Amino acid sequence: MAEAVRPDKTARQLRLLSDALDSGRLGPVRRLVHTLAPAEIGNLLESLPHDKRIIVWGLVDPEDDGEVLVHVGDEVRESLIADMDPDELVAAVEDLDIDDLADLVEDLPGAVIDELLRSMDRENRERLEQVLSYPEDTAGRLMNPDVVTVRADTTVDVVLRFLRLRGELPDHTDHLYVVNRRHQLIGWVALQDLVTRDPGTPVNKLIDDELDSIHVDESAEQVARLFSDNDWVSAPVVDDGNVLLGRITVDDVVDIIREQAEHQALGAAGLDEDEDLFSPIKRAVRGRVVWLGINLCTAFLAAFVIGRFEATIEQIVALAVLMPIVAGIGGNAAVQVLTLMVRGIALGQVGASNARILLWKELRVALINGLLIGALVGLVALVWFHDWVLSLVIFAALVINFCSAATAGVLLPLLLKRMRVDPAVAGTVVVTAVTDIMGFFSFLGLATAIMLR
Repeated sequence: MAEAVRPDKTARQLRLLSDALDSGRLGPVRRLVHTLAPAEIGNLLESLPHDKRIIVWGLVDPEDDGEVLVHVGDEVRESLIADMDPDELVAAVEDLDIDDLADLVEDLPGAVIDELLRSMDRENRERLEQVLSYPEDTAGRLMNPDVVTVRADTTVDVVLRFLRLRGELPDHTDHLYVVNRRHQLIGWVALQDLVTRDPGTPVNKLIDDELDSIHVDESAEQVARLFSDNDWVSAPVVDDGNVLLGRITVDDVVDIIREQAEHQALGAAGLDEDEDLFSPIKRAVRGRVVWLGINLCTAFLAAFVIGRFEATIEQIVALAVLMPIVAGIGGNAAVQVLTLMVRGIALGQVGASNARILLWKELRVALINGLLIGALVGLVALVWFHDWVLSLVIFAALVINFCSAATAGVLLPLLLKRMRVDPAVAGTVVVTAVTDIMGFFSFLGLATAIMLR
């Protein structure tokens, strides 16, 4: 239910915005925009064509500009940045958290980056350079170096006075990290323990060392998996020497999970998850034509297989009528298995150790489904064409095609992963092509074999 609320709310906001913009009344637009959170504004901006987007962007509170830029896709961000002058950009991003700033800085013009670095104090500049030194999609790139640390030889009263003197805590702070003189992580203390224990309690009696830390080189996927498995709000990031470098918070992990879901959903169609809905036609064509070309090649390959059985099709016209059924149902079966495999690979649940068991399970499922669907289609073919031989041919072809779909759906994503090709992007094209070709070959091959008897 909750998942349906957000699209309905966004659609309602979009309708109100569009009506107000079409009427030329900017007052209602400004009032609506000022009631929204930066993430909601970003979602609306992505839903508007370029001309209306620029008008709404100009009505956003300047204090929210940086946060909004964080919450839009790369292409939309590029178009918004292009509409801002350097001083506006510096003012928009200079107060962002270091991890958010690291996401944006590579999209900024060189002159703006230079001005931004000059405007930062030495500590924050070094923090930003540290985060940018790590590869994208790693814990080092996701972390925020702004952490609150305490020493084990202090008391609760001393820590609380320190926190009051500090004045504020970073967002999503649920633990304070305990470090030694070399800034190595010893453990952590929950805030709830600090506010509920006797002021004279030593910190070393409150230390929890069971929470796992995250290595700075850990992949973003693994970070998201650890947060999901352990229900973390935040987690420390350390290097090889167990030196505390920063922390990752749940809001960043939610962004990772959403991006992974978008990548899998859009990648299956050969689309970039950052593609702007209203991107220029030339860019949209360039981004899609490659995968369409690959699809075209596989279609020609399937047509070649069909062409090899031209004589059979000329003698039994019903084969041409039934061929789309074989290809369509087999392709759907393959996509079902492929979707499970891509999810399993992304979650680390599928690998060489359990691939054989998974293949055997999917083959049995495919065999049962093939027998059921094949029997149904065979019966329809018998009633339709009054040819029991043809009915048996399509029955056998569907059973074979379901089994080949299961095999391709399990093995090909693993092969693509080993070849360092993203199975979420390439998997659908490859698996459905293999399944279609196997379906045509088995159907027409069986028909030809029977005719030659």
